[in-house]
Amino acid sequence: MDEHIVILIIALVVLLYGYISKWLARFDISGPMVFTSFGLFLSPFGLDVTQVQVDAEFVTIMVEIALVLVLFSDAALLDLSLLKQSWQLPARLLFVGLPITVAVGTLVAGLFFPGLPFLYLLMLALLLTPTDAALGKAVVSDPKVPKTIRSTINVESGLNDGIIFPVLITVVALIMSGLEHAQDQHWMVYVMEQILFGALVGGAVGYFGTKLQTFCFKRDGMVETYLNLIPIALAILAFYLAEAFSGNGFIAAFFAGLYAGNTSKMARGHIKDFAESEGELLVLISFFIFGLAFVPMTLPYVTVEVMLYALLSLTLLRMLPVMISLIGTKLDLSTRAFIAWFGPRGIASILYVLIVAHEMGSIKGFETLYAVVTVTVLMSILAHGLSAQPLANWYAKRHRQGEPEADGEDSKV
Repeated sequence: MDEHIVILIIALVVLLYGYISKWLARFDISGPMVFTSFGLFLSPFGLDVTQVQVDAEFVTIMVEIALVLVLFSDAALLDLSLLKQSWQLPARLLFVGLPITVAVGTLVAGLFFPGLPFLYLLMLALLLTPTDAALGKAVVSDPKVPKTIRSTINVESGLNDGIIFPVLITVVALIMSGLEHAQDQHWMVYVMEQILFGALVGGAVGYFGTKLQTFCFKRDGMVETYLNLIPIALAILAFYLAEAFSGNGFIAAFFAGLYAGNTSKMARGHIKDFAESEGELLVLISFFIFGLAFVPMTLPYVTVEVMLYALLSLTLLRMLPVMISLIGTKLDLSTRAFIAWFGPRGIASILYVLIVAHEMGSIKGFETLYAVVTVTVLMSILAHGLSAQPLANWYAKRHRQGEPEADGEDSKV
């Protein structure tokens, strides 16, 4: 019965937010803020209208579908041809800043939570590393902000979850196998199978599925309406087909999107349309479930150490590695700080932690980790949601005369 109540509530929240979304945007109130707040308001910590367990089957299915489509859409919208022309800044963030963030996050977590095993600390850092450009939507969508900066933040957000996920499932496999100190290398075979078969199956589904779509459409064999539905089906097909062949379905969804979006510009356009409508709805529903089910479960475990680490994760543990990674570029200090600040923690962290909770089967033993993620995401929803438009306006005004360039190019800032 609770499931039906939740579905009804979601429909009402979507209606309410949809009717007044533009008004709320004038006060820098974002969709994630609204849906998380409603979830928390209706949870046992609020009106206690309904209680939903994180490991409930319908929650798991909804979260899995949302994550599959988010990974697929993010990958599909990465234009590799454009990325080749301005790859320096995103590459620095992903291959220098990201590893430093994980390493520093793990080490600092050990200082705050000395009783946790190393693998738990590493998993916490991995859960908090992916960024979510949607929480700073005003930044990546405001044409007043230089295109190079918008693209850099967007590409980092689109790729870092795909980079982190294979490492995360490796750590989960280690923890579940109880091999922290064992010599058995079976987990390595398992992880390699997950990554390799996931990438191969996903790439094949995305490439050939999109080629077939283009072939049929050009020969007037498809109704145009289905151009928006084919990508969704390809994402779900890649997920389940990879799982059937011992691959990881989420990695398959990412590679399916990467090949689909870069095989056909037409396909990428329709995937973008989906991501901005149906895809955003799934993301907002995930924020609602986060507030309704996950926050009440973890808040009892919030301590001073949890709150301090969450605050550091959003600030120094994110910003310093980014600033370090941008050393040697011709970007000025304000530009580096701007990029460093807009690393919101949102949908990827939420979905990953829900998947981990489902895989682990119980919260027992992971209370501190889940509490840190919960507090970090809550802080990020508020801080980045409220600061996105004001800081975008400030930055655009400060850099109105020119656009920051990547490595090796003259900068006008």
